Amino acid sequence: MTLADQPPAASLVFQTLLIHGPLTRAEVGRRTGLSPGAVTKVATPLLADGWITELGSPAAATERGSGRPAVPIAVRAGRARFVGVKVTGDELIGVLADLTARPLASGRAALRSRDVGTVVLAIARLVARLRTDAGAARDDDVHSIGVTIAGDVDGRTGTVQYSPFLDWRRVPLAQLVETATGTPTVIENDVRALTVAEQWFGAGVGLSSFALVTVGAGIGCGLSIGGRVVSGAHGVSGEVGHLPVGGTDRVCTCGNTGCVEAVASSHAITEQAREAAGDPELGLAGAVRLAHGGHREVRAVFARAGHAMGLALASVANLVGPERIIISGEGVSSYDLYEDQIRQTFAAHAFGAAADCDLLVRPLPFEEWARGGAAVAAQRLFAPSK
Repeated sequence: MTLADQPPAASLVFQTLLIHGPLTRAEVGRRTGLSPGAVTKVATPLLADGWITELGSPAAATERGSGRPAVPIAVRAGRARFVGVKVTGDELIGVLADLTARPLASGRAALRSRDVGTVVLAIARLVARLRTDAGAARDDDVHSIGVTIAGDVDGRTGTVQYSPFLDWRRVPLAQLVETATGTPTVIENDVRALTVAEQWFGAGVGLSSFALVTVGAGIGCGLSIGGRVVSGAHGVSGEVGHLPVGGTDRVCTCGNTGCVEAVASSHAITEQAREAAGDPELGLAGAVRLAHGGHREVRAVFARAGHAMGLALASVANLVGPERIIISGEGVSSYDLYEDQIRQTFAAHAFGAAADCDLLVRPLPFEEWARGGAAVAAQRLFAPSK
């Protein structure tokens, strides 16, 4: 029996153990609101089929007053394996992980072309290499693959509706990767996948709500509300990079002007720094050096980016009211240059108690983003409707 065949209560118990376990049955009941009898009823087939396991002897202890076993139960991590692949404009980053998203193997592969066929073939080759590195004896040792990509991604249909950095439109990526690898495949927006990872084993564990804002080639946002990562009715949600903040006539990748992304993305900062320094060859690292060296005009570029980000974060806090906003992405490597401006603008525009939201800077390598793909693949196993 698969997890998808289990009743909703079983999925609830399994996810609770996945995020918070090991737990005794009584602790599972307290966290889920299920009665002791209901927990036992759904745990029994999960134990029999090897999805969860008992950690110790039931004879060692009993839950007070119930006579029920007090030994902890936990997800059996080795019951299934998953591959997560993060697709960037020039590279693939892959992780093969167990059921708890613990990495067993990781690897990277350069992309010679952004052509769909070339990328799909490269994904298939990377998956094969990860299987070998992790000692997978058979192709079916990997239950499923989760591919994550920036842009408008519809995980329900497996289609990349639009990815500006790859210039893809309406690409049935899940089907193409599944055909190339022979393994069931799901796809997800990369920021939402990273949000799932943070919800399971990162800075979002135990929070009723949080937001993840990523700063890099684009500005992304994942939202976890009531324990669920929001996907949006049409696969689009949390697009704070395209909130209009005004004050600029710069054109965004979406074609509009005045977006946060047009001011605060790594690409936008680099372009503005080139203009400010009068150096058309200046890269982001050079811009950071100039700003740290006191170049007034380049420092002003980072300050404007910080103001735009502060407005975006305040909007998230005002609309959602999360307990925490996690700030990540490759752009946080230069976060010190605009942190003060972000926090000042956030404090000025967050309404009332929303200003108490915890802002946490959390640098994460792309392997963690790929791990998010593995977590999404695992999540679909027990919560296929998500």
